[in-house]
Amino acid sequence: MSGHSKWATIKRKKAKTDVGRAKAWNKLIKEISVAAKMGGGNPDGNPRLRTAILKAKGQSLPAKNIESAIAKGVGGGSGANMEEPMYEGYGPNGCAILVQCLTDNRVRSVADVRNIFNKNGGSMGEKGSVAWTFKHKGIIVVDSSAYSEDKVMDLILEAGATDMSVQDDVYEIETSPETFEPVTKALEDAKIEMLSAELTYVPENTVKLEGEDVQKLLRIIERLEDNEDVQDVYHNAELPED
Repeated sequence: MSGHSKWATIKRKKAKTDVGRAKAWNKLIKEISVAAKMGGGNPDGNPRLRTAILKAKGQSLPAKNIESAIAKGVGGGSGANMEEPMYEGYGPNGCAILVQCLTDNRVRSVADVRNIFNKNGGSMGEKGSVAWTFKHKGIIVVDSSAYSEDKVMDLILEAGATDMSVQDDVYEIETSPETFEPVTKALEDAKIEMLSAELTYVPENTVKLEGEDVQKLLRIIERLEDNEDVQDVYHNAELPED
């Protein structure tokens, strides 16, 4: 597989503080509970639940929390009347922002997201205004020091992966949404540990931000991620290394 991946920002390092970790974990628990309620508590027969568990493991959510979230979902304690709206907007210098929600009140969530954009220097967009610049993909990360490149590549090619690159001592594997499940299953069956695995939105092009614009974007993202209805925030900004 040729080419260098444009997407090196993997969320395995996202939760840098106890507060940030707790917020991230709460969203993971919510997704696991909803997935279990909708499709059952057996991850082998519930692809959404398997994906949620893989993502949770990539962010170090303890096994007991995963088990508890599944039990809560199967028991009917979560997931009733939940919707998954995707909102679109603009940040500084016209950068594109996607906001994935999981909510039991769409009116509340759209009002909250719009308010966050407006109060922090961004603006809400119409449906389809920025989504076109992102591609829905599976991103899987494997420790390159633990497994040979040929072994991993042969395995994922056969399972349907679309690309693999070596970055920062890891293999970064790309899949389509349709082949994400068989590729992760093939890696699991081969006893190859995944550092992270998730379906995400990857920008096809980026907008470079510097100075105050960087802080403005980070403020918008932080406010959005603090909202209980927001599950994930994606953007196409190219940020400085520091």
